[in-house]
Amino acid sequence: MKLVGSFGYLLLAIGTSVAVGYGQSNPSEQAPSRASSGSLQTAAEAFPKDVYPDSGNRLPLVKREEMDEYGKKVYDLFVGPQTRSLLGLQGPYGIWLYSPRLGEHLLAENQYLRYKTDLGQRLTELAILVTARELDNNFEWTAHEPAALKAGLEQEIIDSVKYRKDTASLGEREALIIRFGRELFGKKKVSSDTFARAVHLFGKQGVVELTILMGNYASIASVINAFDLQLRPDQKPLLPMP
Repeated sequence: MKLVGSFGYLLLAIGTSVAVGYGQSNPSEQAPSRASSGSLQTAAEAFPKDVYPDSGNRLPLVKREEMDEYGKKVYDLFVGPQTRSLLGLQGPYGIWLYSPRLGEHLLAENQYLRYKTDLGQRLTELAILVTARELDNNFEWTAHEPAALKAGLEQEIIDSVKYRKDTASLGEREALIIRFGRELFGKKKVSSDTFARAVHLFGKQGVVELTILMGNYASIASVINAFDLQLRPDQKPLLPMP
């Protein structure tokens, strides 16, 4: 049986600890990296003053040429196609790179949880959306709603999460994931009945992986909030906020 290593629990606890070790300039003076000067100007006008236009957060994009050899290796890993990143370095990955050794482990954990558990892609994206909704994280939701649709998650289920609807009409597994996340984040504790039902539907390993998956994206949401990661000016927020 596959098991998530104990290191995953450590990462869950420290996922928001990003060490800064690179020189910075004023956000308005940061040179373009991957975007046109026009789009950077638009971003500079739309973003808060302490947010860098090239990265969309409070730290400028890491420059590969300024990293040591280990850092360059990790940088190449982060920008490679195997990560299947939704946002590249304009998302949390760009922040993780400020601590390459930590970032390498965070990437491995995230890749396992997103692509390799027995939940499958459709239910994995549902769990991510539940986490984003319960934490009211528009950046995370807006990135993952299209990914959930692509993975085959029905709009009816997405809307049940988005608008916090009753789940009685949904499938048993889908309703349980929503209920599990609502209790975990909303009530700060999963009830005995919900936990037992989760074990019945997903098995012991499945419940461990579901919980750490949600915890991983809660950690990512904390990074998004701390570094004020912004949607691009051309992105429409997809999550109604309270």
